[in-house]
Amino acid sequence: METIKVIIETPKGSRQKYHYDESSRIISLKKLLPQGMVFPFDFGFVPGTKAEDGDPLDILVLSEFATFPGCQQECRLIGGFKATQSETKSKGKKIRNDRIFAVPVLSEVFRHIETLSDIPDDIMEETEQFFIQYNKLEGKNFEISDRIKPKEAIKLVKEAYP
Repeated sequence: METIKVIIETPKGSRQKYHYDESSRIISLKKLLPQGMVFPFDFGFVPGTKAEDGDPLDILVLSEFATFPGCQQECRLIGGFKATQSETKSKGKKIRNDRIFAVPVLSEVFRHIETLSDIPDDIMEETEQFFIQYNKLEGKNFEISDRIKPKEAIKLVKEAYP
């Protein structure tokens, strides 16, 4: 199965949201999530890509372990969410802001996961709700339109390279 390199910005279990600034090449603390709200898995980006929102393509890395900001991992793509995001102030101007899902090649617990359908429904629902609520806190509407398979996730990643 095809693998990609991923850079982690925010580790699993963190209420601190970190952001990598390409121009300065520094990871900085962007904000704090409310008490009790944490990232469900490591969250990062695919280096060298550019999504419709102008940032590198977002990726959620499902694993039994948390890493750290700036950690690079080799991962297998397992699918993703096609999603749109809109600022509530912009009266409905929507942009694509997909979420790609991956599993590190070093994961033992998640090594059997090949597609999103292999993930228990309750974990998928919690993950969807995390992104919806996270964006709501920023005054944005986040809508998931579809779950995609690994081949389509690979295609989205390839299309995101300038």
